[in-house]
Amino acid sequence: MYKFQNDIVERMVSFIDEIGIPVRPGHVNDDTFLPGIEVVEGGLIIDEAKLLYPGDLLHEAGHLAVASRELRNKLSGKVEIPKADLNVIESAAMCWSYAACIHLDLDPRVIFHEHGYHGHSQDLLLNFELGVFPGVHELVSAGMTRTVSEPGALKFPAMEKWTRD
Repeated sequence: MYKFQNDIVERMVSFIDEIGIPVRPGHVNDDTFLPGIEVVEGGLIIDEAKLLYPGDLLHEAGHLAVASRELRNKLSGKVEIPKADLNVIESAAMCWSYAACIHLDLDPRVIFHEHGYHGHSQDLLLNFELGVFPGVHELVSAGMTRTVSEPGALKFPAMEKWTRD
């Protein structure tokens, strides 16, 4: 199996692959939505030489993870889920990637880097630090996490499952 050079990339790739989203190295054109990452048929192709921000991997995986299993394998290019509110899906992917970052014991600034989220990364980090999780309702409605403590149940940012059925 291929091993990525950057340890953080390798940790992320291993996790993403373990949860059932295929990841493989390969050549990625320069015109992708995020540098060094291409979504192809529900999986990720990573061109590590072109990958500017490793945290973008978790964000793109988040888009795939919040898509239904039947739709996920059909997604390529810019991930757009038919009949879904783009803002809701984007927020859910942000929450998912934050939860994945916490799960992997990584600093959330890996995802919310200074060049991401149209200059709003610091605002988003502050929200998460204060326990305000925009988009978590989508993860809850998909049965992926909970926002209230219940006996035997995990509470966000812990996840009960990493992909939508």
